[in-house]
This record gives sequence, C-alpha cells and structure tokens, in this order.
Amino acid sequence: MGKQLRRWWRPILLIVGGLLLVIGTRYAVPLYRQSIMQVTASKVTRMTKTEDEFNNRDHQYTQQLTGRLLNGSQRGQLIHVKNVYTASGAFDQKYRVGDQVFISMTRKSILIKGLKRDTVLLTLLWLAVVLLVLMLHRAGMMALLSVLLNLVIFFLAIELDLVLHSNGFLWLFGGLALVFALLTLWLILGPTKQMVITFAATVSGTVLSMGLSVLVLVLTQHKGIYYETMDYVTQVAPQPLFLAATLLGSLGAVMDESTGIVATLFELKADKPEISALELFQAGRQVGTAIMGPLISVLLLIFIAETMPIALLLLKNGNSWGYTFSMTMSLGMAQSLISGIGIVLAIPVVSFLASRLLVTKAGAVK
Repeated sequence: MGKQLRRWWRPILLIVGGLLLVIGTRYAVPLYRQSIMQVTASKVTRMTKTEDEFNNRDHQYTQQLTGRLLNGSQRGQLIHVKNVYTASGAFDQKYRVGDQVFISMTRKSILIKGLKRDTVLLTLLWLAVVLLVLMLHRAGMMALLSVLLNLVIFFLAIELDLVLHSNGFLWLFGGLALVFALLTLWLILGPTKQMVITFAATVSGTVLSMGLSVLVLVLTQHKGIYYETMDYVTQVAPQPLFLAATLLGSLGAVMDESTGIVATLFELKADKPEISALELFQAGRQVGTAIMGPLISVLLLIFIAETMPIALLLLKNGNSWGYTFSMTMSLGMAQSLISGIGIVLAIPVVSFLASRLLVTKAGAVK
C-alpha cells in the first residue's frame, strides 16, 4: 500500500494542485489590478442590418449589460454598460451572463476591454501537462522542462537583441537555434550517442536547407517574397527577420524527423546486432521516406490554417487569388518550402551518420 502511494503521490499532487490553480484564477479576482466585472444580466436593445461597398451583409446588435464589480474600491457595486457586436464576430464579441470581463472606468464612461480568458487558457494548459506527465512519466516531465527552459532562453535572447538594437539579429537567433536543439535533445535523450547523432543530423539538415534557400533568394533577387506584409518590419530589417523565423521553424521540423529516424535505427541495431552499415543506411532512408510526406503535409496545413481567416476575408472583399496569395500566403509558403527542403535533405544525412556511428568494431550499440 505504501509503495503504491509513493507511486501515485506525484500525479495526485499535479492534478489537485493544477485544479486549485485553475479555480484560483476564477475566484481570486480581487488580486487583479485591472477592474473586472461579472455579467449578471444581458439584453439586446437594438438590431440593425449593415452592408458595405462590397455588398457584404451583417447584423449589428446593441447589448445592454448589467454587471457586478469583483475588485477595487467599488467592489460589489452594480454597473451598466453597452456593448456593440456583430453576428460575424470578426472584431467584436457577444457577452453572456456569467462572463468575467476587463473594464476601464472613468468618471464619464465605462468601456469593456475584453473577456477574461485566463481561466480557460490555464485549464487547457493544465490538461496538457497532466496528460503529458501521466502518459509519458519522466519523458513527459523532461519535455515540459525543455519547453520551459527554451522559453526562458528565448526571452533572454529577445532582451539581448533589444540591448544590441538588433545588430547581428540573424546571428543571435542562429546561435539560439543551436542552443534550442542541444538543450532539447540533451534533456529528452540524455548525453548519449543517440543524442549526438540526432543533434548532428538536425544541425546539418537545417544548415543545408537554409544555405540552399539563401542562395536561391540571392540568385532570384528575392522576387516573389513580399517582406512588406510581415509584422514589425519597421523594427528589424525584413530579410534577417524572415530568415530567423524560417530557421527556427525548419529546425523543429528537421529535429522531429531526425529523432524518429535515429530512434528507429537504434532499435533495429539492438534487435539485429549483426546488421551492416549499408543496411542501416537503407533502413534510415525507408523510415525517412515514410514520415517525410506526412511531416511536410502537417507543416503546410499549419501554414494554411494560420493564413486562412485573412485570406478568406480578402477573397470575400473581391480581391483576386494572386493578390490574396501575395499578401497573405507567399511568406508562409516560402517558409514551408524551406522547411520541406530541410526535411528531405535530413534523410540521407541522418541515415549516413547513424549507419556509420552505430556500427562499431564490437558490433554493439553504445
């Protein structure tokens, strides 16, 4: 009984602690500095039909909300505020009884600033952590630790970039990519030969894909790449910003593929110690070919999902497919293609490295 209790106390503590934290965000509202109101009554007082110059039709509603202040010196006081929203909900939102909203109060007016979403977000994060730890145990905790440490390092890199005023921006985040890869693989795989092979393959595949891509961009003089559609291009030169974002995205895809191939070859070597280097290389290529297509498809689907809302909005407003693609999809498509190049190039690289390093004179996996 005591042994079983020692086995389950950590998952129980994680579940109970996370649940209390989630509940706390809902009821610990007095700790927030910004004024928060909980909606107690809602009534639609007006509805109008709207139509723009492109014949897009919508319905606009005026909502009278009654709410109770949950924090501040006027806590418990009932207030009334209007909210205007549309049926499409593109840039506004309908509020319901029970919703907690951030508000801005002055002597003359009360404005709703947005829905308080931290409880929902923290609940989703808590569920992800619980499932990861319960299903993967130590590997899951190491994965969480790598994510947290990578986030800390990422924010430190941003602070350093601010100090340097973006001088050497691309080199800074290139070094950051190496740190990400090394730290993640070291925490997940440990200081093993498998980690060394995976890290070497990840770096090699990423460097090759980025090198070829930069060469193509230079030879084509960046034609078809609309850097002006990027966010924050006035803060950093657009080309380094684009390449840094592409580098980090390509690194993740190549690392995912390399980890799968190397893990498979290690298991194959353990099951068949007499296997030759050539057979391992061929097996690595087969594994890479099998996972290459789905991995590239996932990257493409993520890119499409990210650009779909604004692309549909532009098409709905009468813009052509060519203009819509240029303004919303060209950069993402270029990043997906560069990541795809890295995925393809990583297959022979990781297969070659694994086949040569796994086959030792003693014929054993170390």
